[in-house]
Amino acid sequence: MLSDVVLMIIDALASFFTLLLLARFYMQWMRASFRNQLGFFVMRATDWLVLPLRRVVPAVRGLDLASLLPAVLVQAALVVITLLLKGAPLKAEASLALVILGFGVLEVFKQSLYLLIAVVLMSAILSWVNPYSPIKPLLDVFAQPFLAPLQRRIPTIANVDLSPLVLLLALQVLLTLIAHARAALLPHLL
Repeated sequence: MLSDVVLMIIDALASFFTLLLLARFYMQWMRASFRNQLGFFVMRATDWLVLPLRRVVPAVRGLDLASLLPAVLVQAALVVITLLLKGAPLKAEASLALVILGFGVLEVFKQSLYLLIAVVLMSAILSWVNPYSPIKPLLDVFAQPFLAPLQRRIPTIANVDLSPLVLLLALQVLLTLIAHARAALLPHLL
């Protein structure tokens, strides 16, 4: 039971830090302004790791890999910690390292989808409740590249934009596919 509690705490911390790294990655990729409370928080919480990594890990085509790579490594480390706390034997093989990295990539992709779900939900709610909220422009910068193609194809009904619902459904389908991919990788891990 104690190992489950420790694992829950480690998982929560690792997931939170991964979300911060992903927020930084996407904010830089989408050229969102960091001049807001959330942007300052993300920068301050991740600068200690990202800034030194930028000296060794270059950006590729505008993608800040110094923010993305640690997110994958944190999730891969979480897989190893989970296996160790559950008492699973780890084999010292190169293929196991690739499977663990594969899990890390899948987890980062899953976290990215969760981040997008949260952004779309908050953006939709704020558009109804408080469209002039200071965080609304930041949420729109995140959500608009995903919503715009749907908004061109899905007509509004009584001035209600249904594209967030369609996007959320598509994201749920992707989360299901990730769960199946994780299940397929699991036998290679144990």
